[in-house]
Amino acid sequence: MTPKAKAAPASREIALDLLQRMLDIPSPSYGEERLAKFLVEAMEGLDFAARIDEAGNVIGEVGRGVAPTVLLASHLDTVPGHVRVRLEGARVFGRGASDAKGPLATMVLAAADRGRDFPGRIIVAGLVEEETPGSRGAVHLVETLDRPDAIVVGEPAGSSSVTIGYKGKVDLTYRFRCPPVHPTSPTVKASEAAAAFWHDAARLVSDDGDPESAANGHSAFNRLGMTLEEIRGDLESAELRLSYRTPVDFDIDQLIARLRSVTRGGALEIIARVDAVVSDRADAVVRALSAAIRRGGGTPRLKLKSATSDMNIFARRWRVPMATYGPGDSHLDHTADEHIEVDDFLAGIRILGGALDELARSLPAPRDDGAHRAADAGPGAVARPSD
Repeated sequence: MTPKAKAAPASREIALDLLQRMLDIPSPSYGEERLAKFLVEAMEGLDFAARIDEAGNVIGEVGRGVAPTVLLASHLDTVPGHVRVRLEGARVFGRGASDAKGPLATMVLAAADRGRDFPGRIIVAGLVEEETPGSRGAVHLVETLDRPDAIVVGEPAGSSSVTIGYKGKVDLTYRFRCPPVHPTSPTVKASEAAAAFWHDAARLVSDDGDPESAANGHSAFNRLGMTLEEIRGDLESAELRLSYRTPVDFDIDQLIARLRSVTRGGALEIIARVDAVVSDRADAVVRALSAAIRRGGGTPRLKLKSATSDMNIFARRWRVPMATYGPGDSHLDHTADEHIEVDDFLAGIRILGGALDELARSLPAPRDDGAHRAADAGPGAVARPSD
């Protein structure tokens, strides 16, 4: 596909064609190369200067100058699984339709539409391995890209919503090994040690030690939540994988220390960790997106999410205005029914384009003043907990 910039990139036909072609290319984590090559070709057809970096990320640039630089970043990869790609009524189905090929296509098309007149640079980045604990694509980007002046991260929340905060996380693996014994032996078996560790880990999250109560922490932005993602083992060898989602200002080091104190001789490996992040409602990106939603006739909804995203990675390195935006329903992420509403997708392109116009007018000279912070939204922040 070679859509042309002169052909109104935000039109329904070109927008749906780009999205469906992206969905047609499977791109599970660690298998994003085909989609990356396609997206470079598609971006070049829309007058981007595009390339694939050393990590496998797609980097496309459009604009007339150097400053301001706005980074639009979403991810190429999806979770495994097949959803038949189809346009059915007012919905486009496919793995990644909402998470996050829909938001990424939105960014490509909005940037192409506004790039010809943008006074600085718009960089669109399609990142690898966001669905993995290491987020290698985002980590590589912050290590190799000059600091932008503003960032929009692409994740689904609906075209009238702006996500301003995400919980942090700790991903870890617990392993226990022991010599073979008879099932009736009074010595501790590997499976028993792993089960005991799981209950101790749950007790650190909930007062009653109930694993279900621990999982309920995911329903509130200001609570610690825990998920047992995998468990396997027998009498000699057992392994489990835990993921904690941490609220703002949570002491992750203390949590890890407490977990190490209940390992019973097992080995605890920390796979990944990142702090929670929240942008203030006065953040320049939040204001620009909210204004564009209002101009489109909508009412902006500011959201806090109990998940994490590459916004957490960017906030760790870059103190610049940032927020997350993208059409789609996050409740459909990873499901067998994953789809995106056509009207929501098209509205997202228009709204993000309007936000780019606003940022072109409002961004000050580059500075590092702590406008973005890993802290509470503060008094007056209009946000509600979400998924």
